[in-house]
Amino acid sequence: MSGKKIAIVTGASSGMGREMVYLLADHFAALEEIWVIARRKDRLEELVGKVPVSLRILPFDLSGEEDLRRLSGLLKQEQPNVKILVNGAGYGKTGAAGTIPHGLSTGMVRLNDEALVAVTEMVLPYISGNSRIIQFASAAAFMPQPGFAVYAASKSFVLSYSRALAAELKKREIYVTAVCPGPVETEFFGIALNGGKLAPIKKLTMADPKRVVKKALLDSMKGKRISVYGPWMKAFYVICRIVPHEILMGFINW
Repeated sequence: MSGKKIAIVTGASSGMGREMVYLLADHFAALEEIWVIARRKDRLEELVGKVPVSLRILPFDLSGEEDLRRLSGLLKQEQPNVKILVNGAGYGKTGAAGTIPHGLSTGMVRLNDEALVAVTEMVLPYISGNSRIIQFASAAAFMPQPGFAVYAASKSFVLSYSRALAAELKKREIYVTAVCPGPVETEFFGIALNGGKLAPIKKLTMADPKRVVKKALLDSMKGKRISVYGPWMKAFYVICRIVPHEILMGFINW
């Protein structure tokens, strides 16, 4: 591909998506531009001048078809050589079934899953060999989570989709990594908990977003299909593979 070498980062206005923009800009001198995508234009504009790479500010709401079409049109127009795609857009809401407003529940699936698939598959024609796709899943993907049912299910989808995609794209030398962090110090829980208190165990296992993202990128460069940060979440991953989920669900506390 002869187009401009770029990275695309969704969910770039905050949290791990924002940290990924900083990291990519600092470590990949060959990138000519990073396309940063999120709803909040003002937050995206704050990145300008803070990274040594040109930024394309794209204030898109990926849960809407109109902005997905705009992104698709831009790709067709620019014909870029996408070296790194980071799907970081998403959100979660806690609450028992029937207590979360319908639009928020279905919105999780729309943004966390449908938009992720849409962006991934519209970008694939522009990804050359020896490139990376980094999908933000969650440790919540490892098992069903009462009180966080839709979010956990949506991230289980991301994990499964990413693993299958990694197998499909192996021959093209496109490496897909699903990032599965536990609790991370971002705006996420302020939104997810609706002002409620975070369980003590989640405070204890809270991770620094910079470290999570650094490990995610390192694992991606190594060609790993799953990136799990820290001993707590690595232990949780193993436990979820050994202990029946019916037993584990009795200990889940949201």
